[in-house]
Amino acid sequence: MSTAELLLKKKGGTVVTVDRETSVADAARIMNDHHIGALIVVSGEQALGIFTERDILCRVVAARRDAAAVKVEEVMTTPMACCTRQTGLAECRAVMTENKIRHLPVVEDGTLFGMISSGDILANEVTTQERTIRYLNDYLYGRT
Repeated sequence: MSTAELLLKKKGGTVVTVDRETSVADAARIMNDHHIGALIVVSGEQALGIFTERDILCRVVAARRDAAAVKVEEVMTTPMACCTRQTGLAECRAVMTENKIRHLPVVEDGTLFGMISSGDILANEVTTQERTIRYLNDYLYGRT
């Protein structure tokens, strides 16, 4: 069974974080610089919530708030849905679908191990399906 831990071993466990006092404008620049759609908001070592593109759109832009003046702690999503390293990818996908989210932090005992996205899960499923198709083709027609 594919787990969050196996996926993190493939993609790495690096997670970009920001302090809760960071302005939305600065957080957006960080997300843009790293080509990512979500940040974990921290205070010291403690993860407080998640800040996503949707938070910017719905809670800042649509509300006509000044991104330079608003702190991420004011508009972050909390509590955030999480999974553990042993959570199966099918369950991760179900949690994402059910909660209409695209990013799922991997947390155990307060320690952040990484973050998986719906894109990570989709890429993993495509790879698995391609491998299965190749195996079945080889089984039916022999290796070419």
